[in-house]
Amino acid sequence: MYLLERLYELPADSGRITIGGIDIAQMKASDLRAYIGIVLQEPYLFSRSIAENIGFALDDADPEKIREAARTACVHDTIEGFEKGYDTFVGERGVTLSGGQKQRVAIAQMLIRQTPVMIFDDSLSAVDARTDAMIRHALREKTKNSTVLLISHRITTIMHADRILVLDKGKLTEEGTHEELIRKGGLYSRIYGLQTAVV
Repeated sequence: MYLLERLYELPADSGRITIGGIDIAQMKASDLRAYIGIVLQEPYLFSRSIAENIGFALDDADPEKIREAARTACVHDTIEGFEKGYDTFVGERGVTLSGGQKQRVAIAQMLIRQTPVMIFDDSLSAVDARTDAMIRHALREKTKNSTVLLISHRITTIMHADRILVLDKGKLTEEGTHEELIRKGGLYSRIYGLQTAVV
C-alpha cells in the first residue's frame, strides 16, 4: 500500500509498479494519488457536517451523489436516523460517531471520488459481520471498473477476492483464491477454521 502511493519508494532493482501500464515512478506524486482512493482502519473526519465530510473531495458533490455514496457504504439509514440527518456535525476526528459509523462515512467519502484504484486498509474491522457482507455486496457493483485492494484480518471480508495474498511476519507465504488456499491447508486455512468455528 505504501509503495503504491509512493510513501515508500521502490528500490531500483526491485521491479516496478504500473497503473494502466504506466510506471508509477514516472508519475508526479500528486497525479498518482489522484488515481487512488484509500480508507484507513482509523479514518480521519473533519469538524464539519456528515455531508461535508463525504463530499469534501469533490467540487460538485451534490446531495444525491453524497446520498448514493452513503447508501453504498451502508450508512445512509444511520445518518437519516440522526436528528439533523446529513447536517449532523461530527466533531474533530468524528468523535461523535462510533467506530463503525466513522469507517462507513470514510468509505462513502472515498467512493464519491470513483478512483481507478481503491484501497481498504482493514476499514471494515469496526462493523459487524452482517454489515460487512452488505457493504462488500454493494461495493462489487460500484467498483467494477476499479482495482480494489482489501487488507484485512477477517477472512470473510476477503474470501471473494480474485487473488488473495497471505502475509506472515512480513513475508508472503501463500497466494491463490479462497478455495485454493483452503485446499492447501496452510495458515489461511487454519485462520479460516478458527474464525468460522462454532463455539
